[in-house]
Amino acid sequence: MPPRPSADSPTLAPFPTGVLNVDKPAGETSFSVVSRLRRLTGARRVGHAGTLDPLATGVLPILFESATRLAEFALRLPKTYAADIHFGFVTATDDAEAPLEPIGDPSGLTGEIVAETLSVFLGRILQEPPAYSAVKVAGKRAYELARAGVAERPAAREVEVYTARLIDFTPGPAAVARVEIRCGSGTYLRSIARDLGLRLEVGGYLGRLVRTAYGPLTIDEAVASGEVTDPQQVLDRLLPAEVILPDMEPVKLNIEQEAMVRQGRAVRVLPEPRPGLVRAHDSAGRLIALGHTDPLRRTFVPEKVLH
Repeated sequence: MPPRPSADSPTLAPFPTGVLNVDKPAGETSFSVVSRLRRLTGARRVGHAGTLDPLATGVLPILFESATRLAEFALRLPKTYAADIHFGFVTATDDAEAPLEPIGDPSGLTGEIVAETLSVFLGRILQEPPAYSAVKVAGKRAYELARAGVAERPAAREVEVYTARLIDFTPGPAAVARVEIRCGSGTYLRSIARDLGLRLEVGGYLGRLVRTAYGPLTIDEAVASGEVTDPQQVLDRLLPAEVILPDMEPVKLNIEQEAMVRQGRAVRVLPEPRPGLVRAHDSAGRLIALGHTDPLRRTFVPEKVLH
């Protein structure tokens, strides 16, 4: 495949739809990664699924063109994190970005105590987002209120933690627990660090945070953000959009069915898919629509046409 023209070229061809598995570095915002890749590739639509805080690193799915319309489905995928939780202090931001406030001496903690307490966070739990977060409170972002000195905090909400295990523990007056958390959308690791320290009565805040997996995307297969300097590198690593729809059953459409689906019309497909959300592909295997099955009429009903 020949190198793609620069974004300034008047002969720039449409950029393909797909997903790039990026390993975001510390100090770079998710938005800045998107902006840089948009300029680099000249793609019309570029977005991301699942914001990582500037200090966090790891898997950040970058969505190109029609794949940006799948962000709401990507956000439902489970995410896995490796995190360092520091004990003995709290911070206003629940991470290392704010000054430390001493709370208690963690010297008496053991790995067994930490692991046992960590298990409290398994399952569906109520979690209060950090005061410095993008959650809205009375129509404003929580971090805006916090910076203005307003004491009102975000309301607790239900999140789901699938697994929570202790990987390593460093005891002493500067105790640190390295944990692995697999969780659903909306879960704040900063809140887990804060609340774990609260339960242990010594205080806690989040240090190093790495997102090691996002659904089927893993950090081992991600490309470092700083290593992507040419549009061809993006094209070479671009994954099909359906990689972020692993649990949706695929159906294949013939040319006539494809034309009907592009018009928003229901079609009969064989073999009949299971009830629920379904992704439809054209005869060449390209993802063209998402929809649901109508068991009464035994049809595929398109809801979102991508091309």
